[in-house]
Amino acid sequence: MKHYDFQLDEQMDPAIGLLHSMVVYNYQKLKSLVDGLTQEEIDFKGNNNELNSIAQLLRHLAVVDLHWVYRLQYSNIPEDLKKRYGSMYDEEGKLPHIKHIPLETLLEEYDSVQQFFKNVCLQLSDQDLIKIVPFGNGNTATVRWGIWHIADHSRHHYANIAHLKKILRK
Repeated sequence: MKHYDFQLDEQMDPAIGLLHSMVVYNYQKLKSLVDGLTQEEIDFKGNNNELNSIAQLLRHLAVVDLHWVYRLQYSNIPEDLKKRYGSMYDEEGKLPHIKHIPLETLLEEYDSVQQFFKNVCLQLSDQDLIKIVPFGNGNTATVRWGIWHIADHSRHHYANIAHLKKILRK
């Protein structure tokens, strides 16, 4: 029998630690899902080339999380990181097309974002959870919602990646 629970970072306030552990848990599940995939598999865009590839989804998750890292700090993403990770969407509003980027590279970049995120969480207190940060086109969100959203967004695209793998295995 397996026992499930979140692994809390004792250096974080309790609520921040719980939210952070949700993000970490989902990220670990995502990494497990893509472990061992070939370049052809991570670049696969569906039988009719109509879907986002696993590579695109991994990069998208890293970029969105990176935006949240800086949003939670009330600052803008440095230009060097913008160039390294690219934009969230292309000029057509779709995920940017990427191909031939090794899975190892995508995960190393995403690992870096996860470390940035952890460092931000280490600086937050539970009292910060109700602070308001900018989100989207003139909208706002609480820090609490932002951290939850990172975990939720990862689970959403986990399902997309699982679907792609199912198509690949047929």
